[in-house]
Amino acid sequence: MGQTLNVGLGERSYDIIIQPDSLKRCADYIAPLKLGTRCVIITNPTVAQWYCRPVMESLQGAGYQTSVITVPDGETTKSMKWLEHCYHEMLKARCGRQSFVAALGGGVIGDLAGYAAATFMRGVPFVQIPTTLLAQVDSSVGGKTGINLPEGKNLIGAFYQPRLVLIDPVVLNTLPARELRAGFAEVIKYGIIHDSAFFDYLENAAPDIFSLNPDAVEKIISTSCRIKAWVVEQDERESALRAILNFGHTTAHALEALTQYGELVHGEAVAIGMMVACSIGERLTGFTAAQTVRVKQLITAANLPYRIDSALSDNRLIEVMYHDKKAGENSLNFVLPESIGTVKIVQGVKEDAIRQALSKNRV
Repeated sequence: MGQTLNVGLGERSYDIIIQPDSLKRCADYIAPLKLGTRCVIITNPTVAQWYCRPVMESLQGAGYQTSVITVPDGETTKSMKWLEHCYHEMLKARCGRQSFVAALGGGVIGDLAGYAAATFMRGVPFVQIPTTLLAQVDSSVGGKTGINLPEGKNLIGAFYQPRLVLIDPVVLNTLPARELRAGFAEVIKYGIIHDSAFFDYLENAAPDIFSLNPDAVEKIISTSCRIKAWVVEQDERESALRAILNFGHTTAHALEALTQYGELVHGEAVAIGMMVACSIGERLTGFTAAQTVRVKQLITAANLPYRIDSALSDNRLIEVMYHDKKAGENSLNFVLPESIGTVKIVQGVKEDAIRQALSKNRV
């Protein structure tokens, strides 16, 4: 059991270590990096009650001066308010350039803590210790950090690579079922965008995955991270290829913004967004209805939503889509499937095609 992958980015390269029970030995993996003498752990109350003590004990046992910043659970924490809170708490803890940040939590914590690290004193190192499936397979890898604005998701941020991603699959045993399902949406995404054989595997292995069979869990984490690392190595700053990782996310981010980041967790919004993209693909790229059915069946097998709430109008959704970072000045660009395992970026998708797909995927 256990694997080490590498994200090859020259002097910004780092390892992704996938190792059961590594969290309580985190200092063994961090110490060789020589990141500094003081560590601030950024986490939330839910994660802290399970995992803050073993991480602190490992770090303190290795001689690090360690403090903890706790921020609320949930997507609304990715805000100016809580970013500023992190800065003030880091100063109170006497953090300086000989300090580093440990992001202990899911995607929200990783994004917020990573951006705090990227901008505090013009940048201090950070490590990702992801505790949700979504963060382990997606958001902890690749260096995207940031916060939200009321107008949209991730509109403030930076590309800032971690020095290490330390993944302990055992922590998924305490993850709520809803969060496990949400993370699986991003796993499905990797099969659609790059690896049809992996998609086939997911269709057959879903029961093992959701019962947290260790071999199945390690396979989906390592395969997802390997695909993401390969994409990031080709296009770190999302000038071209990396945009394929946003499959399903144009609609997802609009759904999240219009529901005030409260009704849908990110993976649920991505599941709906993938269905919308498949429907547009049927019209524009030759993606077949039979393939859309396969995607829908895998989404429903994970008990993920695939329908848009009828209260959210086409006009409102499309208006928010124009805030998407892939959008042009007056055009909407989508990542669309050509077949399971292959996607393309389609520029200037007409609003009528989007409306038709939204209508097809409504409650």
